[in-house]
Amino acid sequence: MILDQSLNKILIIDFGSQFTQLIARRIRELGVFSEIISHKKIKNKNIDISIKGIILSGGPLNVYEINRYSFDKEILKNNIPILGICFGHQILSKLNGGKVKQSKHREFGLANVYKKKDSLLIKNFFNQKKIHKVWMSHADQVSKLPKNFRVIASSQNSKFAIVEDKTNKFYGVQFHPEVTHTENGKKIIKNFIFLICKIKKNWSSKDQKMKLIKEVRNQVGENKVICALSGGVDSSVVAQLLNKAIGKKLYCIFVNTGLLRKNEEKQVVDTFKKRLKMNLIYVNAEKEFLKKLTNVSDPERKRKIIGNLFIKIFERYAKKIKNVKFLAQGTLYPDLIESRSVTGSQTSKIKSHHNVGGLPKKMKLKLVEPLKFLFKDEVRNLGLELNLNKEIISRHPFPGPGLAIRMPGIITKEKINILKEADYYFIQGLKEHGLYNKIWQAYAALLPVKTVGVMGDNRTYEYLCLLRAITSEDGMTADFYEFKKSFSQMISNKIVNSIRGINRVVYDITSKPPSTIELE
Repeated sequence: MILDQSLNKILIIDFGSQFTQLIARRIRELGVFSEIISHKKIKNKNIDISIKGIILSGGPLNVYEINRYSFDKEILKNNIPILGICFGHQILSKLNGGKVKQSKHREFGLANVYKKKDSLLIKNFFNQKKIHKVWMSHADQVSKLPKNFRVIASSQNSKFAIVEDKTNKFYGVQFHPEVTHTENGKKIIKNFIFLICKIKKNWSSKDQKMKLIKEVRNQVGENKVICALSGGVDSSVVAQLLNKAIGKKLYCIFVNTGLLRKNEEKQVVDTFKKRLKMNLIYVNAEKEFLKKLTNVSDPERKRKIIGNLFIKIFERYAKKIKNVKFLAQGTLYPDLIESRSVTGSQTSKIKSHHNVGGLPKKMKLKLVEPLKFLFKDEVRNLGLELNLNKEIISRHPFPGPGLAIRMPGIITKEKINILKEADYYFIQGLKEHGLYNKIWQAYAALLPVKTVGVMGDNRTYEYLCLLRAITSEDGMTADFYEFKKSFSQMISNKIVNSIRGINRVVYDITSKPPSTIELE
């Protein structure tokens, strides 16, 4: 079922790619409304006049294993432009009479594509050498093109890297133009939307704000809502959004888990209770959380324990407030797609998030998650539209489970105190050297190993501190930030010399993928 028929849109049919929401995000960046629906749920009867273009996403499926996916072929007969990406490119070719087979040479990562012919799809995409770097992620490939299709570009291992059927307005790309690794990839999406689909701009942060306020009011009605407030960007924007939507019916609850950054609880109370005058309830549950986490080392168990305990506390206070039916959270789309598929497709689960996969199956409160289809940068833009100050909006992401997932292994009070100090020195160092706003996210972690060191001619045997700082646009892909040697030396010396319990500092230089941003 199509959710919104009031705006002209690009419809994205999701086959389970973990990049599907990136496609939607790129389209929204271009000022056009987009909507995602699972390949299992979309039927030709759902295609209405508001849909000006269709994009078929990538996914982990195999085109030749037809029993593993479903797709209504009648959708191809509506004279609506269609762009297939990766798996979407393969299925578009197969359903039009082409052939797909397993590749002799798989392509994962950067590859060069070579221009063969001109097309509206690639206008201003290639450089003067007619060679372009793109991000590939496939083990199958189109081996024979359907009738009326022609090759626009090829790579070393993919003869049909970009193809088109100009008559039927079908286009396919074997790579992922939506990820930042594909140079100028947004140009392909832009060309498809404006030159081929001929849709006009109709979407902005202001439109988003009004739409979300309306949705919250419709969902909540006259009922009271409690908001899980952490002081981070996401929960702050949710709190302000609900404040605008329902006013005094909102009760913000800030839970001190004992796993927060240094002085975090004071900053949150000062900001939201004193400065923003919100209805804030402060709960010190440090002992309760640490008791439940005693001797727990498995990261999934940590997340689920924390998620369950959060809900118990919220339900406890909802009872005190009386007549509360809803719990609002700052869940974002990356949280959902790493925990489960939101569109009923085959997206692979990577890890549970405390406010997604970590929630108990039976809850007394209904969830309000107005940001669940947004990315971090969109949330920040929304926050500015809601008049939150830049100090709140520019904060680095901080996970709900807090330091629990930056401390692999068993959690102890001693480790928490050591890690709080290390993280404090690292973040302060970034701010003092003008680096904080150049970095998407940074943190210190305490690894569950000790190493030998020498201090003052004495042997030490203390913890190893890992530092991580990454750059990203959306949190879905990320690269490590390259510090100057002088900064790395300074921060390492500061941590080792100032904190008893750490005698060695290392820096994480892994990108995402293959790693995730957090350690657990």
